[in-house]
Amino acid sequence: MKKGIREYMTLAVCLLCIISPLLSAGCGNKGATQQKRKDLVLAVNGEPDEGFDPTTGWGRYGSPLFQSTLLTRDDDLNIVNDLATGYTISEDGLTWTVKIRGDVKFSDGTDLTAEDVAYTYNTAAASGSVVDLSVLEKAEAADRQTVRFTLKQARSTFLYLLTNLGIVPARSHGKDYASNPIGSGPYRMVQWDRGQQLIVEANPHYYGKKPYFERLTFLFLEEDAAFAAARAGEVDVVSVPHAYAVESIEGMTLKPVKSVDNRGIMFPYVPSGGKDDRGYPVGNDVTSDIAIRKAINQGIDRNKLVKGCLEGFGRPAYTVCDNMPWWNPDTVIEDGDAEGAKAVLEQAGWKDTDGDGIREKGGLKASFALVYPASDATRQALAMVVADQVKPLGIEIKVEGKSWDDIETLMHSNAVLFGWGNHDPLEMYNLFSGKMAGVEFYNAGYYGNPAVDSHMDQALAARDEKEADELWKKAQWDGQTGLSARGDAPWAWLVNLDHCYFIRNGLDTGKQRIEPHGHGWPITANIVDWRWSD
Repeated sequence: MKKGIREYMTLAVCLLCIISPLLSAGCGNKGATQQKRKDLVLAVNGEPDEGFDPTTGWGRYGSPLFQSTLLTRDDDLNIVNDLATGYTISEDGLTWTVKIRGDVKFSDGTDLTAEDVAYTYNTAAASGSVVDLSVLEKAEAADRQTVRFTLKQARSTFLYLLTNLGIVPARSHGKDYASNPIGSGPYRMVQWDRGQQLIVEANPHYYGKKPYFERLTFLFLEEDAAFAAARAGEVDVVSVPHAYAVESIEGMTLKPVKSVDNRGIMFPYVPSGGKDDRGYPVGNDVTSDIAIRKAINQGIDRNKLVKGCLEGFGRPAYTVCDNMPWWNPDTVIEDGDAEGAKAVLEQAGWKDTDGDGIREKGGLKASFALVYPASDATRQALAMVVADQVKPLGIEIKVEGKSWDDIETLMHSNAVLFGWGNHDPLEMYNLFSGKMAGVEFYNAGYYGNPAVDSHMDQALAARDEKEADELWKKAQWDGQTGLSARGDAPWAWLVNLDHCYFIRNGLDTGKQRIEPHGHGWPITANIVDWRWSD
């Protein structure tokens, strides 16, 4: 690994000098001069392919930066007002009325009104993008500072859409908006050189807490080049893979940030023989046996996965939503229990009758493929270690790296090592509801349990957030059944990643929140609180 870093060092530094003249006088400065700097350089994952339009998905995994949202989360993940000053929900749960501030301007100086809010939501609903507003019937401005949302059915999770959909201006939102965003967030775009860098500056019209840093430069570098650039003193914040987190960088300190960014194995839940509406095979006769799924969940050692595959930068995972307000801690099971896992298989009739080390049942070998995206080294490592851990149980897992296009054709009939993790419980519904079986990459294993569906449907219809949270918990495990390993075990959740950043010494990035899945730049969610420490 160190050899790779050295090879990229010269390339990274040269690239930085070319794409940002700021750097030659910026990050390398030390002492008192550095403490006065009002600019930062960040290399925190890649640029968004689709640009910076919230109506097509920008900002859903972290702060939209250029835009504001009606509600937001504080550092403890509590939902608080942002553009909104308050909201009410009708008795039937179908009408949400939101009052907004009257002192907000977009970065071009024009006023932000309820018309812009209504336009944003209606446009996002009609976009057919990853923004799921299928529940929205219409949004309309009742007056300049009041927007009314009419839903097709009661939906408690509509609350979370109010926290992550950035508001765009109705008057200037067009086909070029994603490349030239106008918003009411803390920063506005100055320059975007695709594939190289993004330069932003503080929005003078921002209504909230004024950011200390007046200018930010985001560099779009590969992992090796970003790490090398940090070692050269050319960036202030850099995200690094776990393998690099054990290294050191002069003048910088490692900051691991907890996340709900998880990795887990999705098992085809139904027997083989079916096909989806595109003709791809559905079902797997081995993984459809609950004993196989239970044994794997019980037999794998998640702490060893964290230590061996994540260099210790992570935590064991047991659901898609560990440590979120709607997580049920009763889903935590004792793992690393090989003998217990073997007993589960024996009792279910899985035996090694021919002595080849692989159990059989009714002539069927306990053998199946586990596919992962070939470009992801962490998922490859997790898949291979899991295969090694379950081999002594008498289960053969054949690990195969594939492209996402190939995975899409295989995911209903083969186990897949997926990654998820969001600040919205709707993700749990999408992954486990029988109604979502075979829908895009959701519920790819065709899992279904009427009791689980009932709990989740009730959670969606709940008018109170805390009531909904209790129902989400019951969907995971209600004492009898559930979608977790304690119940049907349609997944074997493995680990929650720590997102690892090296931070320039003296830079205070405030209290970091539990971050969602690793798209976007979640570390910047509290960017207005960043400053040089005294």
